[in-house]
Amino acid sequence: MASVTVRVPAKVNLQLAVGPVRDDGYHDLVNVFHAVSLFDEVTACEAAGPELTVRVEGESAGDVPTGPDNLAVRAAQALAERSGRSGGAELVIRKAIPVAGGMAGGSADAAGALVACNELWRLGLSFAELMEIGAGIGSDVPFALFGGTAVGTGRGERLTAVPASGTFHWVFALADGGLSTPAVYAECDRLRATGEAAPAELALSAPLAAALRDGDAKALGLALVNDLQPAALSLRPSLSRTLDAGRGAGALGAIVSGSGPTCAFLAESAAHAAEVAAAVETAGVCRSAVTASGPVRGATLAE
Repeated sequence: MASVTVRVPAKVNLQLAVGPVRDDGYHDLVNVFHAVSLFDEVTACEAAGPELTVRVEGESAGDVPTGPDNLAVRAAQALAERSGRSGGAELVIRKAIPVAGGMAGGSADAAGALVACNELWRLGLSFAELMEIGAGIGSDVPFALFGGTAVGTGRGERLTAVPASGTFHWVFALADGGLSTPAVYAECDRLRATGEAAPAELALSAPLAAALRDGDAKALGLALVNDLQPAALSLRPSLSRTLDAGRGAGALGAIVSGSGPTCAFLAESAAHAAEVAAAVETAGVCRSAVTASGPVRGATLAE
């Protein structure tokens, strides 16, 4: 039976500037995405009938929906509708990206399904067409296809590459359980309405762009910013201890990744990242800690 496997990276947000809520319920964003070497794998296999099915293995697999709410299934359905195809597929997702952890694991799986099914079904859709379909699935799906380092505007789906030199080394402290992205945005709106938080300027940070261009990890660590972090800490106060543990271990920068609850720490080198990960785990402030590096490519066919 024919099958196609695609490897898709997690992301960390280096800058997440959140504007006021729009009439459509979304927020305008300036979102600097950075793809890191923590990967899910999505395999699309031929199916005898027209159904689309999904099986999930690995990291927190039991927390991933396997029905119509699964983003990989929704992506494959959208691809089939776009191409006028009625044939089905079996999707197998091998998770390494934390579920509901603010690292766009579900969006990565959707991107993987788009690339895998486009190849399996021999549809020949272009990268631009897959990006368009992905944007209809979720705001983070296009970046999972795009990869590297990029700034997203609008809902985050309109992407422009950001020049970055060298390799940056990261530690990700994984939390027990997840945080609902809509709940974090709602808390962000509440904190702003009560004057406990203020919106940032919707513009790419010049110090952050310069640090990326120069490959300056120390400067990048100082420039990391996430407008959703106060909301994530409000909903999960224990994350403050996680951030403090990473800073205490010498991390160059510490930030909640996206809507959380994963916390990201920038390190000087791969060896330093291993030291920070060990210190954070020893402090008992997370379920586990993993190391990764970036930037890496977006959704890629596995060899």
